[in-house]
Amino acid sequence: MHFQWYPGHMAKAKKMMQENMKLIDVVIELVDARIPFSSKNPDIDDLAKGKSRVILLNKYDMADHRYTNDWKNYFEAKGYYVCLVNSKRGTGVKQVQEVVNKACEAKIERDRRRGILNRPVRAMIVGIPNVGKSTFINSFVGKATAKTGNKPGVTKGKQWIRLSKRIELLDTPGILWPKFEDQAVGLRLAWIGSINDDILNKTDMAFELILFLNQHYPEAISNRYDIPPYGTLENVLDAAKVLEKIALRRACLLKGGEPDIDKAAILLLDDFRNTRLGNITLEFPEVENIEQKEENHTQD
Repeated sequence: MHFQWYPGHMAKAKKMMQENMKLIDVVIELVDARIPFSSKNPDIDDLAKGKSRVILLNKYDMADHRYTNDWKNYFEAKGYYVCLVNSKRGTGVKQVQEVVNKACEAKIERDRRRGILNRPVRAMIVGIPNVGKSTFINSFVGKATAKTGNKPGVTKGKQWIRLSKRIELLDTPGILWPKFEDQAVGLRLAWIGSINDDILNKTDMAFELILFLNQHYPEAISNRYDIPPYGTLENVLDAAKVLEKIALRRACLLKGGEPDIDKAAILLLDDFRNTRLGNITLEFPEVENIEQKEENHTQD
């Protein structure tokens, strides 16, 4: 499968972010804790050079906790300030202000020496589509300030939001980057819903998800759909047989009783995205591979 999605409003949003970066003290980037590497936009590193950086591992409640702390340690070793948050429930949100203040200690001290007291820290919040920025802002402020939605691209333009006496936040639309050098990154983004489903082949996505789960979470499907363990899967044809079993088990049927593979694929993806298959992380901070992946991730 080939994954790419970069509508015109994303190019405009990137330009707007670049123009406003001079006003910013700290950049807060939300990433999805299930794919912390693939959901981190490499363009932000170029735009935010010289700025303090905070990473929020959002939706950490949906990820496999065995790996979330490894990712936290990985980003901290790179010089980021890191928080684990669950924006929907508000878990970890209160810690963000403390972390932002810590990230801006040097700037606050410079202001103090110049006699500038109580000037709010100005933060820009960034992230890919559907990573939960608006939900995070609403949770932080305590009221529906930013629009939210379960489709990528809800936030269309910039908006300044007063989070507290100490922090002003510039919200920005979710943007991807123009070209995925590694199509595995595109696949992971598609699985979590950061690429518009309408342009994707969901059945092929489901085949690939079955192969991934078979390798890393071999009991997830059999437990969820109450089908017998299916052993090692070698290829997409094997994955198709598993999807047929899911279709039959959940009565996803065509006329004549044939399994409706396409309907079963949508069911599987929905179950994954709503953690009905369990807490699943889709990529792992493997030290021996991460440097090469970073190089590929940031290529033009």
